[in-house]
Amino acid sequence: MRLIWCFLLLYVVPVRAQFTNFLTQSELGVMAGGSTYIGDINPYNPFYAPKPAFGLIYRFTINTRLCFRANVFYGEVQGFDADSQNELQLNRNLSFKSPIIEGAAGVEFSYFPFQLGNKRHGASAYLLAELGVFHMNPMAEYEDEWYELQPLGTEGQGTSLSDKNPYNLTQLCIPLGVGFKASIGKRCSFSVEFGIRKTFTDYLDDIGSESYVDPFQLAFENGPFAGVLSNRSLNNTRFGRRGVSATKDWYTFFGGMVAFKLGKKKGCYFKG
Repeated sequence: MRLIWCFLLLYVVPVRAQFTNFLTQSELGVMAGGSTYIGDINPYNPFYAPKPAFGLIYRFTINTRLCFRANVFYGEVQGFDADSQNELQLNRNLSFKSPIIEGAAGVEFSYFPFQLGNKRHGASAYLLAELGVFHMNPMAEYEDEWYELQPLGTEGQGTSLSDKNPYNLTQLCIPLGVGFKASIGKRCSFSVEFGIRKTFTDYLDDIGSESYVDPFQLAFENGPFAGVLSNRSLNNTRFGRRGVSATKDWYTFFGGMVAFKLGKKKGCYFKG
């Protein structure tokens, strides 16, 4: 019996020590800020029409320069041709909004050595690089009602007007960001961050094709709202330019983050 207890102690003590060390090197936090979109409606301004965004962040400190990072963010993006000063966009008259739910993981690299609670190494700028997946659902407003655009196939997807299938609402993304973090006491840190997301879809705004399809045929196959929402140009022409197919859409998350160390003891980090 004593031999069994000895074996249990030899197993449990190292596991418990590893778990304690794991918690000591771990942080859990929250983010509050905004989200924006860059695409056919807003091709240049990364801070256009921001909407509130929120998130959860987990960090695991590998050394004083490098952290593993995982996060889940939620926000909304939107765009309105009516906000443009471009005459072609004003005439096109398209608009959309879409919720964004994103999960991503990667690395956070500090410019200077950083250790939570260390007065000498208590602040640093950093770079963020991750791989993620996000879910979108572009919608447009018509007569005070919001309609999901993907099922309507506004560019003829899934109909005789196009050889394309409906686009996927769940897509891959590459989050890239810059930020600054600082210790607040021994167990808390505060960060400000701006991150841009490269996507592999041109349909975050439901605009991907260079041209319009026949609205009457589209309405016949996909319903009247598909025909109406596919072409909202003020001069009612179907021969203008709908979008730019050569580029993909982007979106951003930015804001402030507060994170707390999960373990109670002071961590021992490998210096990098």
